[in-house]
Amino acid sequence: MLLLPYYLGCPSWSESAWRDYLYPQDAKPGEFLNLYTQVFNAVEGNTTFYASPAADTVQRWADTMPEHFRFTAKFPGDISHNGDLRDQLTAAETFVQLLSPLGERVSPLWLQLAKSFTPQRLPELAGFIDALDRPLAVEVRHRDFFAKGDGERLLNRLLLDRGVERICLDPRALFSCTSTDPSVLHAQSKKPNVPTRPAAFTQCPQVRFIGHPQLEANDSFLVPWVEKIAQWIEEGRTPYIFLHTADNLQAARLAQRFHAQLMLRLPGLPALPELYREPAAEQLGLL
Repeated sequence: MLLLPYYLGCPSWSESAWRDYLYPQDAKPGEFLNLYTQVFNAVEGNTTFYASPAADTVQRWADTMPEHFRFTAKFPGDISHNGDLRDQLTAAETFVQLLSPLGERVSPLWLQLAKSFTPQRLPELAGFIDALDRPLAVEVRHRDFFAKGDGERLLNRLLLDRGVERICLDPRALFSCTSTDPSVLHAQSKKPNVPTRPAAFTQCPQVRFIGHPQLEANDSFLVPWVEKIAQWIEEGRTPYIFLHTADNLQAARLAQRFHAQLMLRLPGLPALPELYREPAAEQLGLL
């Protein structure tokens, strides 16, 4: 696996459409994870938000993911979105133990909070973080956490004091798009249209970039992130950035595009490996 000064990835590794540009055309779905880890060094653990994986699945991941790979596993929604967080600590510990075969590759864990999680519930978050005592990054969605008022200040202080990163979601490119495409409309209905809050509360800032379906339309939104990621690297931090598109069919291509732009900002940064192979031309038999 290519060693980079930052972590770069996508929401998943399992898109069959990536055989059109990332994976070899003849790649089988069971090979996707191994191929993905040869190009990118991190992946969002979106799959675990919807359901905990089976133990044998986790072991298969552990057998495939390189030592320096990072899997930012999300706590399942029935932990993060199901009442008082402090009441979910036993379930959270069970989830952490389930992922234990991955070791340091699960770092940090991600806690994505519901839009209904208000500043009044911050004591729950503090209790959860203190009891869990694991590397953690938190994503909030309630508007009060983006209002530059007491709610946001209290959140930031809580996280900073505990060495917990605040995940920065940047959906501006997605919401700049006017489209009738069902995947875009679905993404715009599901993703929170919140202000961007770049944060570096720890050595590992966390960014989620939700892109425009037309790749070149993302460039003006990527420019400040190229600069910010480069600055964090120059400060000695190890940032994470994950790139999405509405249906994620172009997510890997967008991640490649970001890295190519970062290479221009950071001379000496190595290029990502290329695995894609054009399908062999068919041999025409003689009549």
